[in-house]
Amino acid sequence: MTQPRLLRSARIAAAGLAVGAMLLTGCAATVNKSAGTDAGANANAFLTIPREDMSTFDRNFNPFAPTVNPMVQQAIYEPLLVFNPAKGNTVPWLGAFWDAAKDGKSVTFTLRDGVKWSDGQPFVADDVAYTFQLQKKLKGGFEYLDSVTPAGTDKVTFTFNKPWSPALYEIGQLPILPKHIWSSIADPAKDTNANPVGTGPYTQVDSFQSQSFELKKNPNYWQPDKQKIAGIKMLAMSGNDAANLASVNGDVDWSTQFIPNIEKTFISKDKDHRHFWFPPTGAMINWQLNTSKAPFNDATVRKALSMAVDRDQVTKIGMSGYATPADCTGLSGNYASWKNADVANNCTWTKLNVDEANKMLDGAGYPKGADGKRTLKDGKPFEFKISVGASSSDWLSVANVISQNLQAIGVTAKVDSPDWASVVSGYEQGTFDTGIVWSANDPSPFKYFSSTMGTSTVKPVGAKATENYHRFGDPKADDLLQQFASAGDEAAQKQIANQLQAEYNAVAPTVPLFSGPEWGDYTDVHFTGWPTQDNPYATLSDRSPTTVLVLTTLEPRK
Repeated sequence: MTQPRLLRSARIAAAGLAVGAMLLTGCAATVNKSAGTDAGANANAFLTIPREDMSTFDRNFNPFAPTVNPMVQQAIYEPLLVFNPAKGNTVPWLGAFWDAAKDGKSVTFTLRDGVKWSDGQPFVADDVAYTFQLQKKLKGGFEYLDSVTPAGTDKVTFTFNKPWSPALYEIGQLPILPKHIWSSIADPAKDTNANPVGTGPYTQVDSFQSQSFELKKNPNYWQPDKQKIAGIKMLAMSGNDAANLASVNGDVDWSTQFIPNIEKTFISKDKDHRHFWFPPTGAMINWQLNTSKAPFNDATVRKALSMAVDRDQVTKIGMSGYATPADCTGLSGNYASWKNADVANNCTWTKLNVDEANKMLDGAGYPKGADGKRTLKDGKPFEFKISVGASSSDWLSVANVISQNLQAIGVTAKVDSPDWASVVSGYEQGTFDTGIVWSANDPSPFKYFSSTMGTSTVKPVGAKATENYHRFGDPKADDLLQQFASAGDEAAQKQIANQLQAEYNAVAPTVPLFSGPEWGDYTDVHFTGWPTQDNPYATLSDRSPTTVLVLTTLEPRK
């Protein structure tokens, strides 16, 4: 994942508190300014969404671009299937159904009948095969994929070079592109794709500006009865605070950034129409230590640093109590049914224990000086940076809590907060010290453990990494991952996942902090049919694969 999944939190710093006060006091006069909108206006209203992690938009709808615009993979292009972690179910999409071979070495999709691209051309199996050809050429990955073979117009078979059970969801969730468009593009990696052709419900780019753009209805959508909203309007925002102000003011319908004290700052302004739902199915949020650098290559150091972190403070102060502290399985709430109870219930290094952390560092050869500060084995100060993007107020608060916690063990950590592009570049190139990082969050925990412990995901410093930024590999984990991929049923996979969690507990490849909530708040002034805890047909994240389920369920308030 090259763009951060930006989770947000309350601030410790005075500047953040001042902004919170502004939200509480300065915005009430403009709230509900649209609450009286009549039904006719609602029918023509655009679903308005802020993007707090993009201060400006470029007209780039290329899904291969490093800074592709929002909704490209949610409203314009569609996958073969949609997995919904909030409900734990899989929804057939462009693939009507599929058949996985018993030997785990292939899967055949039968495509949905009657699907057209937005330019009116039919969606066919050749489009699927071409998409994977292009994906492997431009982005790599799918090393297990031997061939993609279309059969007629409606069937496509994926053949693997080894048994690979995780393939179904990885293949199924890749957005499909039209071959008749992309095969004629001279440089697919760099083309801006300014006027995209997709199968999604909202494909027509309109009113494009650097601060906003609109997507109107696909005139040839295969589910026209589900295009009940007029379109989508995206707003570029320079960080959480600007997006929160828009939400509090009633200027947007749906937002997925962190809002501090949401009951008071947002809900209380209009209790009849404002709602939020934060299911604990988001990614595990890790403090990743760059193991290509000493002393982070020492598991004892990683565990000691972890034991100095007060996760109750991290989640209560940094995350306003919305998140759940991590345990030493490394798994988020998305994998509740996969957790190894023996590991989860007997954690040590993910629990606060300053005395033990100090003993471990003393024993590992990182002594405290007369000033109470530790030094490395070469005599240099034990200090480093924690990198977080400047726009993520919650993660900055988390980093500040960690920095303060580490003082108790004589370690100095300085919070470094340039823009996210700079932070991610440091992660990708392996030049960072430590950072707050999102994790893989697939239907099974295979990808999480592969990207935290698999040697195949380790890139040398200077080579671009898109996962495993901390550059840690464990041959024992490799063997277990291979067994997992070869297992033919979930029961067998869970037994192997138990062993992966035990190995994670032993080597501490990352420092798990908390299970990330899937942020989502909305107003139903203009639109109804939102997913909720009682009706979890999708998550409320606007950048999740389940977003297309929301876009095809919402309808104007009558």
